[in-house]
Amino acid sequence: MFLIVGLDGATVDLVEPWARQGLLPNLASLMERGAWGRLQAPMPPVTFPSWTTFMTGVNPGRHGIFDFTRRVDDSYAVRFVNSSFRKAPTLWRMLSDAGKRVCSLGIPGNYPPEPVNGYTLSGFDTPVTVRADASFAFPPSLADDVEAVGGFPFADFQEFTIDEGWHRRALDSMRDAIARKTDLALRLMEREAFDCFMLLFGESDTASHHFWSLHDPDSPRYDAALAESVGDGIRETYIELDRALGRLMESAQPSQVMIVSDHGFGGVGDRAVHLNRWLEANGYLRWRDRSPWSRLAGAARGAALRMIPERWQAPLFRLRGGRIADAVESGVRFGGIDWQNTRVFSEELNYNPALWLNVRGREPGGTVDPADYDALCGELRDALLDWKDPTCGRPVVRRVWRRDELFSGDYVGYAPDLVLELEMIDGYSYMCLPSRGESGASVEKLAPSSLGGGKLAGMSGSHRRDGIFVLSGEGVEAGRYRGATMADLAPTVMALLGFAAVDGQFDGVPLACLEAREAAPAVGATAWNSDGESYYDEDQEKALQSRLERLGYF
Repeated sequence: MFLIVGLDGATVDLVEPWARQGLLPNLASLMERGAWGRLQAPMPPVTFPSWTTFMTGVNPGRHGIFDFTRRVDDSYAVRFVNSSFRKAPTLWRMLSDAGKRVCSLGIPGNYPPEPVNGYTLSGFDTPVTVRADASFAFPPSLADDVEAVGGFPFADFQEFTIDEGWHRRALDSMRDAIARKTDLALRLMEREAFDCFMLLFGESDTASHHFWSLHDPDSPRYDAALAESVGDGIRETYIELDRALGRLMESAQPSQVMIVSDHGFGGVGDRAVHLNRWLEANGYLRWRDRSPWSRLAGAARGAALRMIPERWQAPLFRLRGGRIADAVESGVRFGGIDWQNTRVFSEELNYNPALWLNVRGREPGGTVDPADYDALCGELRDALLDWKDPTCGRPVVRRVWRRDELFSGDYVGYAPDLVLELEMIDGYSYMCLPSRGESGASVEKLAPSSLGGGKLAGMSGSHRRDGIFVLSGEGVEAGRYRGATMADLAPTVMALLGFAAVDGQFDGVPLACLEAREAAPAVGATAWNSDGESYYDEDQEKALQSRLERLGYF
């Protein structure tokens, strides 16, 4: 068996020292016997495009997934994406077509679940969800196994209001989730033999988002009293994950093991940027006169996520084919913009700072002549690189990419026009916060009372581009490896399982740490794409809406 364990958001910066100290003995053993190193994610390092690149071996410009959402054609609206938006075949599809038995559990970007020769359990592929149900499983009978181990949680606790005792409750919940996910994997492994088996843990990501300020004494957000009370929740979570890895390896006795993360992590500082306020101040954007829509939409979303029980959040966001979630999210991102007097705008996503040009013929209220597109991109790049933080005098933006500098393929048009990499202050990243349709400072130093927020309020850890990979077992030369990218891993798995690639099939290449071996004939596959997005049918929607009305939510 080829065993793949995903550690979402895991970083070399934590794994290497902790493995050396003996805190992660199973990871340390794999690193000693195999190849390992930094793993470069697509830019920006976002969960959906990165894991989709892992599954397909191609860049987002070919697989079509750039974010959790996608702009609707000829509109300023956004639509939450799912696996039916993916335009390239996955590793699981290719191996299934070659007659291999596969299992993938918990990988984001895989809802609705892909039919394969084996099992698929989707990840958190709706705007909010806390556990897998039958709609996440292929075949549907897999849901019985999920139920038998007590569920397959996705951050099975609220992450929006951080009150007294929250951190310890969150750690207890994550420890329980790691055990249940491991139990499910062991249950399936004991039932039958697999050629390739993957289990993904999201707890390393969740812990890093929320606990960085307790892990890092140098963080501007460090809370010494809370850290002494709670301890290092990130280290505690990594230790639990290492124990789970040991259980999996003992049961599977795999011929090869791959550990992979979709991006790395680091700390967030005490400064925030508002890209749309900067655009307004520089004459690229104008607000409508005091429109309350964005503020109301944001408040409604935050209130819903805090007040509605977790078990109802995912079904609620699926209502009416997902259009309720789409409309609220669109209002939060774009409410208040005067499109007829705006040339450039941003979605102001904290994890994905980027700019869109308001192009005539592409956007419904476009103001930028397509002939001026290149010149405006160049002007923006120069202005952004010259932008200084008034609180410290340092540059705000480190690098600006045009989308065709990062991506290639038929779907580059789904990407923002300009992708930004923000600078760091003493190793800590800026937060990118929404302007809410209001003028004001484009950079602000946050008050201490604002530094302990949960989701939607700014967390203490954020994504970095470099994650980690470890590859150990038959056919792998040991040693530290440099230059690995996310797109290299699908062809690497295929090569270790004996398959060559069709010309042009992958953007990545098998890692050079593989020993030479004779390859079987190349295996291609067609893209798996459903006939449409899979949501509840009309009767299910009516029943759920009626239930929510009785509960007082509608």
